[in-house]
Amino acid sequence: MNIRVILNFNGIVLLFLSCFMIAPVIVSYFNNTKDLIPLVQSCAITFGAGISLFLFTRRNKKEDIRHRDAFLIVTLTWLVMSLFGALPFLFSGTFHSFTNAYFESMSGFTTTGASVLKDIEKVLPGILFWRSMTQWIGGMGIIVFALAILPFLGTGGMQLFKAEVPEISIDKLRPRIIDTAKALWIIYLSLTATNAALLYLAGMNVCDALCHAFTTMATGGFSTKNASIGAYQSPSIEYITSAFMLLAGINYSLYFYFFKGQCSKLWNNGEFRFYAAVTFIATAVVTFTIWRSSYDSIIDSFRLALFQVISIMTTTGYATADYEIWAPVAQVLLIILMFFGGMIGSTGGGIKQVRILLMIKQGYREMYQLIHPRAITTVKLDNKFLDKEILGSIWGMVFLFLGVCAVATIGVAATGMDIVTATTTVISAMCNVGPALGSAGPAENYAHIPDAGKWILVFCMLTGRLEVYTVLILFVPHFWKK
Repeated sequence: MNIRVILNFNGIVLLFLSCFMIAPVIVSYFNNTKDLIPLVQSCAITFGAGISLFLFTRRNKKEDIRHRDAFLIVTLTWLVMSLFGALPFLFSGTFHSFTNAYFESMSGFTTTGASVLKDIEKVLPGILFWRSMTQWIGGMGIIVFALAILPFLGTGGMQLFKAEVPEISIDKLRPRIIDTAKALWIIYLSLTATNAALLYLAGMNVCDALCHAFTTMATGGFSTKNASIGAYQSPSIEYITSAFMLLAGINYSLYFYFFKGQCSKLWNNGEFRFYAAVTFIATAVVTFTIWRSSYDSIIDSFRLALFQVISIMTTTGYATADYEIWAPVAQVLLIILMFFGGMIGSTGGGIKQVRILLMIKQGYREMYQLIHPRAITTVKLDNKFLDKEILGSIWGMVFLFLGVCAVATIGVAATGMDIVTATTTVISAMCNVGPALGSAGPAENYAHIPDAGKWILVFCMLTGRLEVYTVLILFVPHFWKK
């Protein structure tokens, strides 16, 4: 294990993080609020730690990042980012508990959206802006950002990219990995700017429009309002947000091809068709479930169903209605959609749509094989045959995903939480959704959960965000052996 390289990269990440902290400092300065000094202090400490790590661990000789180093770097980076990202919350007095500050920071960088803030609207504007930025940074991944402007990482950069977003590295958009990361960030920036502009035109102020654009494109769900998007009581804002949440859940490599004029790649993509079908079917089912039982208008039922379905399925976590008062079938469907998540290669969490699709195909294949035992069958995706190793890794990932959910649920329940809250908060954290059911529903928050339960959920957020293997592999004894 090359500790020098690992610490050096974390130093670089902290330098980038301190640069991002300048934005909320500017917001606080122009609003002339009391969070200016805490934000400046946080920025200075983060920069100081970053430059110290970078200078004390650098070498003149270039060293490639090895495969095992990459996994440790990625996991450690998210832990360190969350630690320094919590400083503004602590220094400003937003939280007096380190556990709460770290929980909020980890929830931001993992784009989970679970909050321990009891009254969001009382938080100072600079802190709220930073809170939203943590999700925007985590959405595409600060490691991809680092790759975009650190060409000297060389071949080790590919190892990091595979550990952070393995799905994109399979189909590189351009010959060089650095160009790939740049292309992804340009698309991400463009969609964020467009979303912010439309929200501003729909009635939000500039700061709110930026904050919600950050957290929408990151599929994070942090809002500047206690009632989330529902606070605006604006159908136009809801439809705009629904559209961009849906866009955020699409594989970013498809955008690259779309903007290059290769539009056929979008609809010819099997995962995209499955994603669109699930959205349509789930919205229709929820609409007709809540129509008459909860709302008299079919139009209102459709609008609210569409928003909640997309928000939960893409793991954004915004809310415009308290779905805990909806019919049980609608609530169960929303919980199931948490597992689906966005498309692979998107900023969404969950198991990912393509894995669900392939498990369905594999399940059908097994049943067909029972009927026709001599038949030679294979699983295909987009007219390509898939190796058994790929299918095996998917089943392994899902097994570990559900295994962590089961163990974590027992842990949270042991802290005294009821079974509904314990189960759904763990699922929500693992899928990086945010709101759950029970005492952590869309109208509540996570502040009442005991500290032990919060740390379990922090682990779930990190494990879910890094797609299980990256974190759990660190607990395998052989990983640490030479």
